[in-house]
Amino acid sequence: MNLDDFRLETRAWLEAHCPPEMRQPVVDDERCWGGRKWVFHSEAQRVWLQRMAERGWVAPTWPREYGGGGLSHEEAKVLREEMDALHCRPPIERVSQGLGLLGPTILRLGTPGQKAEHLPGIARGEIRWCQGYSEPNAGSDLASIQTRAVDAGDHFVVNGQKIWTSHADKSDWIFMLVRTDAHAPKHRGISFLLVDMATPGIQTRPIQLISGKSAFCETFFDDVMVPKENLLGELNQGWEVSRLLLANERGSIAATRSLAAERSLGLSAMDWVGAGEGGRLSDAGLREDIARYEVDMLAFTAAAERAGDLGAAGQAGPGWPSILKLSYAELNQKRLELLMAAGGTELLEWEGERTRDGEECRAWLRSKANTIEGGSTEIQLNIIAKRVLDLPGA
Repeated sequence: MNLDDFRLETRAWLEAHCPPEMRQPVVDDERCWGGRKWVFHSEAQRVWLQRMAERGWVAPTWPREYGGGGLSHEEAKVLREEMDALHCRPPIERVSQGLGLLGPTILRLGTPGQKAEHLPGIARGEIRWCQGYSEPNAGSDLASIQTRAVDAGDHFVVNGQKIWTSHADKSDWIFMLVRTDAHAPKHRGISFLLVDMATPGIQTRPIQLISGKSAFCETFFDDVMVPKENLLGELNQGWEVSRLLLANERGSIAATRSLAAERSLGLSAMDWVGAGEGGRLSDAGLREDIARYEVDMLAFTAAAERAGDLGAAGQAGPGWPSILKLSYAELNQKRLELLMAAGGTELLEWEGERTRDGEECRAWLRSKANTIEGGSTEIQLNIIAKRVLDLPGA
C-alpha cells in the first residue's frame, strides 16, 4: 500500500474508532500509563487503549509478533500526523518506561524468550515498568552504584537501594542496574536485570515532592531472587545496555508531548488574563512571549521529526538524544513559567475548583526536575560538546 492510501485508511479508522472524549485536550492527571494497577479515568480511555492495542498502534513500529503494528518509519509518521490532525490522545504515554525506554532496548538486545515474554504486555498497556538506576550515592555519577547481585546458581540474589524510582509503587516490573563484579572498574562489573516487583523482598516508599505529589519512590531490595534468564545483555556489560537505554530515554522525553493533543498556551493564558481587542490576549508583553515560545516549540517539533527521519535512515548522530532532551526540558519549563505569569498569584492557589486543585502550580513546580531527570543539563552539555562539537576535554 502506498503512503497516500495508507493515510486515507488511517484517517478513516481513527475517525471511526477514536472516542470523542479522547480528542479533547489532555491534562496531566488524565494521561494513561497502563499496567495492572492502572485505574482508567473513563470508559472511553479504556476503549481507546484496547482498540489501538488490538491494531498494534500502541507500538506501531514493533513487529506484529510482539504486539506491534509492523509499520515502517514513514507509516508511523503518517499515523502520528493523522492522530495530531484529529487531536487524538496517545493511548499510552510515549515516555512510559516500558514503551519509550525498555521496549526498544529489548527489541535490540533481548533474547527471543525475553522479547516474547515482555514486549506484548508493554504493547497492550498491560504491564507498567519503572527504572532502577539512581542510588543515594549514585546520581549523575551513575557508575558508582552499589546495589549488588550475587550469583547463586540459577538466580541472582539482589541487595541494595534505588532512589527517585518514578512510580515504583504503581509499577509491575523494574529494570535495573546492579553490580555483579565488585572488583572491576566502576564502569565494568555492572549488569542489567529485569525484575518482577511482586518478588518477595522488594519494598517501595513514595517521596513527597514540592508539588505535593509523590511521583518518585525509594525502592529497597532485601535478598531478592532474580532468575538468570532476566539478565538483559551480557553479564558485567550492563553499562553498554544502560547507554542505549539512556539514549532512548532522552529521545522519549523529547517526544512526550503531542502539541495537537493539548490546548494552546495562548488560550490557557487567556483564561487568566482575559481577551483584549480582536479576541487576543490583553497583555501585549505576555502575548509576545507566548508567540516566541510557540515558534520555538514548532522549531523543536520540526527538529525532532528530522531526528526521527535521520534515525530511521541510520544517519542520526550520537548527540541527537541529548540535544532534543535538553531543548525540550527548557521549553517545557518556559511554557509553565509563562502560564504562571498569566495566572499570577491566583494560580499559586494549592486547592480549589478554578485551579483544578492547583494543577498548573503543581505542574510548574514539577517541571523544575526536567533539567535534572534523564541526565542533568550539565551532563547533556558535556555530551554535546564531546560527541557533536568534538571539543577537547578539560
